[in-house]
Amino acid sequence: MDVDEPRPSPFEASNSSRQAPVPRASSLPPVLNPSNIEVGYVYSTLMMTHTNTRGHHEEQPDRISRIFNLLKDSNCLARMRRLPIRPITREEALLVHSEALWEKILAIQSMTEEDIADSAAYYDELSLYVHPTTPYCAKLSAGGVTEAALAVARGEVRKSFAIVRPPGHHAEPDEHMGFCFLNNVSIAAKVVQLRSSVKRIMISTGQDVHHGNGTQRAFYDDPSVLYISLHRYEGGHFYPNGPFGSMVSCGQGSGLGFSVNIPWPERGMGDADYLLAFQKIVMPIALEFSPELVIISAGFDAAEGDTLGECHVSPTGYAHMTHMLSSLANGRLVVALEGGYNLDAISVSALAVARVVLGEVPPQLEPMVASEVATETIWHVAMEQTKYWKNIDPSACEPLEEIEPITFSIPELLKAHRQDYLFRTHKMLEVPLMTQGLIDRFSTQVACTPDIMENQTLVVFVHEFGNLRVELDSAMYCDVHLEHSYLVDCSKQLITWARSTGYALLDVNVYAKPFVKSKVDRLHDSPGMISQSRSDVMTYLWDNYVQLTAARRVVLIGHGPGCEALMGLMRQRSVGVMRTVQGIVQVVGNHNVPLLPETCQLTQWYFKNSLVFVPQNHVAFRDKKLMRSTVKSCSAVKETQAVKLIIQAFPVIQEFVTERLGPAAGAKVVNGTS
Repeated sequence: MDVDEPRPSPFEASNSSRQAPVPRASSLPPVLNPSNIEVGYVYSTLMMTHTNTRGHHEEQPDRISRIFNLLKDSNCLARMRRLPIRPITREEALLVHSEALWEKILAIQSMTEEDIADSAAYYDELSLYVHPTTPYCAKLSAGGVTEAALAVARGEVRKSFAIVRPPGHHAEPDEHMGFCFLNNVSIAAKVVQLRSSVKRIMISTGQDVHHGNGTQRAFYDDPSVLYISLHRYEGGHFYPNGPFGSMVSCGQGSGLGFSVNIPWPERGMGDADYLLAFQKIVMPIALEFSPELVIISAGFDAAEGDTLGECHVSPTGYAHMTHMLSSLANGRLVVALEGGYNLDAISVSALAVARVVLGEVPPQLEPMVASEVATETIWHVAMEQTKYWKNIDPSACEPLEEIEPITFSIPELLKAHRQDYLFRTHKMLEVPLMTQGLIDRFSTQVACTPDIMENQTLVVFVHEFGNLRVELDSAMYCDVHLEHSYLVDCSKQLITWARSTGYALLDVNVYAKPFVKSKVDRLHDSPGMISQSRSDVMTYLWDNYVQLTAARRVVLIGHGPGCEALMGLMRQRSVGVMRTVQGIVQVVGNHNVPLLPETCQLTQWYFKNSLVFVPQNHVAFRDKKLMRSTVKSCSAVKETQAVKLIIQAFPVIQEFVTERLGPAAGAKVVNGTS
C-alpha cells in the first residue's frame, strides 16, 4: 500500500454501489512510531482533489498543502508522529448526521460535469461547491480528525494536529453547508465517547471567526460535551446568520448551560479582545467543567489579513489561546483545521499553534488593551453564563470606563512599589528621561545608585517587573504577592551584593506603559513600535549614563523580555558595547533565546562574553539547530518557573560578574551608606 493511501477502517462497510475512483497521490514520509514522540498529525494530499472546477474559491486545496509544507520546513513534522488516516464510515457518520444527508453526499460522486453545472445555483445557496471526489475527501477529512482524536483518547499520543479539508463545523445533522459536508469534530467526539474511556469533552471553536452552528446543534442537549464559540455575530447578520449563535443560545434540556457563545457585534476584533474573553469566560468555565479531552476547531479566518473574517488575531494570539487550552484535560488536546482562507495567514497561524502543541512557550505578548465593545460583550456573556457556572463572576468583567481616569492597573502599582523600595532601602535615584516619547513610556521606571557618574564599574539590570504575563505560568492563577516576591528577592540580592562590592547599579524596567489616550492612539501602539521604544530607552541610557569614559567597565544583565532589549542595544551601539561591556548575562526563562546580532564581529564577541540561563526543559535543549544558531552554550537550571530562575542562577551570575568587572575602586557601600 502506498504510504499516502489511507488505510481502511476496521469496520468499513460498503456505502454505495456508485463509487468514484479513489485518486492516488504522491507519497509522504513513512509513518513514525517512536514511543517518545507525544504529538501526532494526520494529513493526506488526497484531500486536495476536492476542488472547484468553475474557478477560484476561498476554500482551495492549497490551504492544507501550505500548512503542511511550512510545518515541514520549520522542522515541526520531524518532531511529530504521522498517524494513519482513513475515511469515516457510515456507522460513525450516522452518530451525528441523518442517513438522508449521508446518501445525498455520496450521490455527488456520480455527478457529471453537466450535473455539477446544472446544480451550481443550489450549491451556491448552501455556500458549497462539489466535485466527484468530494464525498471521498469529506469522509477522509472526518476520518482523519477521528483518528487524531482516538490516538489522544487512547494515550497513543498526548496531542494531535489534523491538517484536513473540507472543514466541518457548519455541517448540521441534516444539512451540509458553509464549505462543510460532514461535521468532523462532532463525529470524532461521538466516536471517542463510544470507543474509549473518555466521556467528557470540550469543543472550542474560539479560533474560527464563524459560529460553529453544526457543532453546537449536534450537542445542544448533551451535557457530556461543552461547546464554546467566539465568533463574529453582528446581530445574527454574519454567516451562518440567524439567532442560533447569540449569547442566549445556551443549550436545551439536560444540555442547558453547556453551549457558550461569545458573539462579537462587529468586525475588527484582535488579540486583546480574544484573550480577555479566554481569561474571563472560556477558561473559568472550562476549569469548572474539567474536560477529559479538548478538541479545537481551529479556524484561522479571524487572522490578520483574512478578507472574509476581517479581524486582527495574530499568530501569537492564536498561540496563547492554544496554550491556555492545552493546560486542560491533563494536556490531552486535538487541533482540527477548520476555516481560514488567506494562505499566508493560515499557514503562519497554524505554525504558531503547532509550536505550542509541541510544547514551546508562546511568544511574549506586547502590552494591549481590549476594545470597549469587547469588554461590553464579555460582561453581557458573563451575566448570562453566571446562571450556569459558579466560576463566572460578572463583577470581574464589568466595564469600568467611567472610573478609568482615576484608577491604577496592578502592573503600575507594582512598578511604583518597586521604585519606592529602591529609593527607601538602597537610596537609588530616579533617572530623568528628556525625550517625550520615553517620558510617556518609561518615566519613573529607571533608577540608579548615586555614584553612577563617577564609578568606573557598573552593573546594568534590565527587566520587566510588573508584567504579569512574564511571571505567571497560567493566567487563571494569579497570586500577585507570591509571583512577584521572587523578583523582589532577586533585586534585593543583586542590589545588596553590587553595592557591597562597590559597583554602581542602573536598574531599568522596560515594561512600557500602554497608551490610553484614544482608540486612534492605540492603533499606533503596535508591537513593533513598543519593541523599538525599548531599544530607544536603552540607547538613550547608554549614551547619557553608561558609556562615559573609555576606562569604564560594564556588565549587562537581562531578565525575561529585558534580554531582547539588550540585544537591541547591542545592534544599535555595537562598537561601544564591544569596547566597554565586559560581559552580558541573559536570564531568558521560558521565552525564546534572543537571536544573535547580525554582524560577524559582534557575534564572535557575544559568543565569548555571554552567559545565558534557561530552564532545563527549555526548547533550546530539544532543538540542536536552534541551540547552535543562538548561543555557544546555554546554562540549564533545575527550575521551570521563570521568576525563580534568576535566584537559582544568582551564585553563578555573581561569580561571572566579579570575574569580568574585577574589584571596584573606592569603599564598600551597603544600603547607600559608607
